[in-house]
Amino acid sequence: MPYISSLNIQTDRMKPFPFDVPSIQFAKNIQFPSPVTFIIGDNGTGKSTLLETLAYRLQLPHIDGSSYHKRGFTAAKLLVPFLELDWDIERGVGFFFRAEDFGDFINSIERQDAKLHDDLNSLHGEVPDQIIKKMKESANYQLHHMRKNYGQKLQAFSHGEAYLQIMHEKINQRGIYLLDEPEAALSPSKQLSLMYFIHEHLQNHVSQFIIVTHAPMLMAYPGATLYEITKNNMSQVALEDVEHYSITKSFLNNPEAYLRFLK
Repeated sequence: MPYISSLNIQTDRMKPFPFDVPSIQFAKNIQFPSPVTFIIGDNGTGKSTLLETLAYRLQLPHIDGSSYHKRGFTAAKLLVPFLELDWDIERGVGFFFRAEDFGDFINSIERQDAKLHDDLNSLHGEVPDQIIKKMKESANYQLHHMRKNYGQKLQAFSHGEAYLQIMHEKINQRGIYLLDEPEAALSPSKQLSLMYFIHEHLQNHVSQFIIVTHAPMLMAYPGATLYEITKNNMSQVALEDVEHYSITKSFLNNPEAYLRFLK
């Protein structure tokens, strides 16, 4: 049984942002009957805003461990008082993944590592290299934090491999896992790897996944619940009726029909 069984945004406000986005206007008595739920919709429908509000309410940890109060969750802060949840868990156990946070985290490590390297260059020849290396690792908290928690240099992986590595490290117990557009970091083959990983996890843990995505491959996860947000509503749909899926399938079946005007 999912930890969160229903979600409702109870407000009559229609403006300004974030009250004017479809995901907030139409998030009424949304049910979560299965362990995996996908939230789908075009750009601008507010999928991520809804997921961020849920993460903020649960105070789920995220990749760099910083506080939600320091991360610009302005819309989520405004919406939390109107968020109603029917849930069965003592506290927010799980993790919140945003593809943008992952990229920022990896890039910030590389930037700080490069800066520290430059700053310590002046010590070469005066201080043993091994001491400089230790000073560098001690000074760079993020690099130290990453190695401590993930066991190895994520920079040595490809972007998708590093993302999956963090998934394996952080999704390792029962809990609620919110994933915001994971396909941004994953190739099609890595999307399949993520699906297999989620399946294996659910074989061993009572967990719940709520995933915002544009990826038809991920939406095809067996037994998942799919909600599609449009400018007019938010409703549960079958895979074959999802616009992303039907457009992608039609394109792959006959790309010439879509591309003939580009020649």
